[in-house]
Amino acid sequence: MDTIEFTVIARDGSKGALAAAPGISLMEALRDAGYDDLLALCGGCSSCATCHVIIEEGAENLRSVSGADEDDLLDSSDHRAPGSRLSCQLILDSKAAGIVVRIAAQD
Repeated sequence: MDTIEFTVIARDGSKGALAAAPGISLMEALRDAGYDDLLALCGGCSSCATCHVIIEEGAENLRSVSGADEDDLLDSSDHRAPGSRLSCQLILDSKAAGIVVRIAAQD
């Protein structure tokens, strides 16, 4: 598979289709596509939670590199919801095709 295609819902509610290379993190795919409202201040080190997203469809299909730090960081968010994840901890592969991801409101 050359690219992973999925849907992104921006903070303003607009929807867009995105195609990204397999093997990169969801955070990298979103930033590379110009979703600048996803701050990702720590650059993917799982230490800031500014890459918080909500997986609305297909969460079970995402490969994760997360640990306990992710859950602790998400607990500090006022916008945590079912499906909340740090996009830096999710690696895109063929199973991720078709997911729907919403960029969470900023804390």
